[in-house]
Amino acid sequence: MNVYRNYIAPINENAPYDELKEKFKINIPDNFNFAYDVVDWYAENAPDKRALVWCNDEGEEHIYTFKQISEESKKTAGFLVSQGIKKGDKVLLLLRRRFEFWYFMLALHRIGAIAVPGTVQLTAKDIEYRIKMAKIKMIVAIDEPDLMKEIEDGNLSDSTVEKFVKVKSHSILSLNTLTSFSKNIFRKNSWIDFNSEFNKKDNGFENFNASRCTNNDDTMLLYFTSGTSGEPKMVAHNFVYPLGHIVTAKFWQNVIDDGLHLTIAETGWAKAVWGKLYGQWLCGSAVFAYDMLAFKPKNVIEKILHYGVTTFCAPPTVYRYLVRADLSKYDLSNVKYWVTAGEAVSPEIIQLFHEQTGKEFHEAYGQTEATVIIGNFPGMNEKQGSMGKPAPGYDVRIVDENGKDCKSGEKGEIIINLEKGKPFGLFAGYYNDEERTKKVFANGIYHTGDTAYIDDDGYFFFVGRNDDMIKSAGFRISPFEVESVLQLHPSVLECAVTGVTDPKRGMVVKASIVLNKGFSESHELAQELQDFVLHRIALYKKPRIIEFVKELPKTISGKIIHRQEE
Repeated sequence: MNVYRNYIAPINENAPYDELKEKFKINIPDNFNFAYDVVDWYAENAPDKRALVWCNDEGEEHIYTFKQISEESKKTAGFLVSQGIKKGDKVLLLLRRRFEFWYFMLALHRIGAIAVPGTVQLTAKDIEYRIKMAKIKMIVAIDEPDLMKEIEDGNLSDSTVEKFVKVKSHSILSLNTLTSFSKNIFRKNSWIDFNSEFNKKDNGFENFNASRCTNNDDTMLLYFTSGTSGEPKMVAHNFVYPLGHIVTAKFWQNVIDDGLHLTIAETGWAKAVWGKLYGQWLCGSAVFAYDMLAFKPKNVIEKILHYGVTTFCAPPTVYRYLVRADLSKYDLSNVKYWVTAGEAVSPEIIQLFHEQTGKEFHEAYGQTEATVIIGNFPGMNEKQGSMGKPAPGYDVRIVDENGKDCKSGEKGEIIINLEKGKPFGLFAGYYNDEERTKKVFANGIYHTGDTAYIDDDGYFFFVGRNDDMIKSAGFRISPFEVESVLQLHPSVLECAVTGVTDPKRGMVVKASIVLNKGFSESHELAQELQDFVLHRIALYKKPRIIEFVKELPKTISGKIIHRQEE
C-alpha cells in the first residue's frame, strides 16, 4: 500500500519514457502537509507498515511502523510547543543520522515551524553564520563532544537562539558535555535533555493534537547550499516540495512498495530528504538509516546484506570505495536497483561496478534547489555516462551565453523553462535574498549554473559548473573531462583539476592527485600521468602541472572543491 497515487493523475507507470514525460502530472491539494497527509494516512490505513529501520555501529537497532512514527512525531511536536516553538520559527537540526531526526522533521511540519537541517561537520563559524542568517530560535544537537565544542565556540551571546536541546547519542563518543561549557550564554541557557523530557511520565506530549495551520506556500524547509565558493545560500522549500520527490523515488530510484531503501547521506544534506524521507514514504518503501560514525565500505555492504536493502543510492565517491572493496565477493542480488547523483561519474567506476555485480547504476542530476531534474528512467535506452533525459514535470534546455538553444554536442548552461509554471519540487527562492532570487529566475527561466550538452538522441551529458570551467588560450576546458581520464590510471585514487593563472595562456590546467596505496609520488609518475592524458584527449586539455597531495579539500557534503588559483 502506498499513498502517492492519491497525488498523481492516472498513468501507466510502465509506459515508455516519452509517454511518461507527456502524461505525468501531480495534483496538488489545498494545504498539503506531509506529516498529516502521508505519515498519518499510513498510521490510519496501514498502521503496521514498516517506515524506518535504524541501526548504529554499537549494535543498537530500532524498527518503526508508521503508527509509531506518527505517535513519536506528535509527542515531539508537543515538546516543541512546550518550549515555545510556533509556526514560522526556525529550528537548526544537527542530528547526523539519529532516529530522532525523523521525529523532529515531522513535528516541525505539524506545527508549521521551519526545519533547518545541518551536518555535524559544521564548525563554530558555520553554525554562527546559519544562526545569524536564518535567525535560528532553537538548536537541536546530538550530545557529542566535538559538535558541542563547535557550538560552544560560536559567538552566541547576542544571537536569536532561545533554546538549546541535546539528544543522547548512545555512541562511544557521547559524554556528559554540559559540564564543559564555560561561556555565559550556556550558564544562562542550559541545555534541555530531549530524551529525559520526552520519556517523563505525565509530560502531556502524548495528548498533543495540533490543528493543521500550514498553507502550500509557507516555508517548510531551509537548506544552506554547500557551494564551492562564497558563503552558502539559503534555499527555501514550501510545503508542496515533498510531492516533487514522487519522481525521485518512484521513477528514478525505483523504490519498491514494502521494500527497504538506503541513501548514503547524513541528515544535514539535502540528499537526505531525497532518499531518507519524502519520496520513499510517499511510494510505500521503508527507509534504512545506518548511523555510522565513519564511512567504511565493508560495514555498509554488511548492513545491506543483513537488513535486505532493495534499492540503493550514493554519490560516485561512495561507489568508488565500494568497487575497491570488490563487490564480486558478495551476493547483492537482493538489491534490485542502484542509482547515483551528486557528481559526474567517471567511466572507470561505471565499468568496475558492472564487472563486479553484472548490474548498472543509473545516474541523475539535480540540485538542492530542486528534485531530480534530469535522470535515467524506466523505458529509456540508457547511455553510459549520460545523466539521462528531463524528468517528468521539468522542461529542460541547454542554452548559450545569449540564451539561444545549443545545437547537438554544443556546450551550454542547463536551464529550466518556467513558461508553464514552476515544477513542483523546484524551490521557492533564496530566503531573504530577493536580488539573487530574481537573478536565477530572470526572463521566465531558472538558471542552474551548470554546463552540459545534448547528443542527437536528446541525452544530456554533464560538463561542469559554470564557475569551475577553465579558460586556457581561448579554450573552455571541463575539469570533469580531464578528471575522468586521470581516474582511469591505476595510481589515481582521487583527483581535482583546476585552473592556474598563466601569463601566456591566461590559465593552465593543474591536476591535484591523491595516490592509491602502492604508488609513490615522483617526477616520473607525473610525466607518466601527463602522457596518459595526452593520448586520450586533446593537447590543450593536458594538465601542465601535476601536484601530489594527501587529501583534497571538500565541501561539508563531500564534494571536491574546485578553486582556480591566482
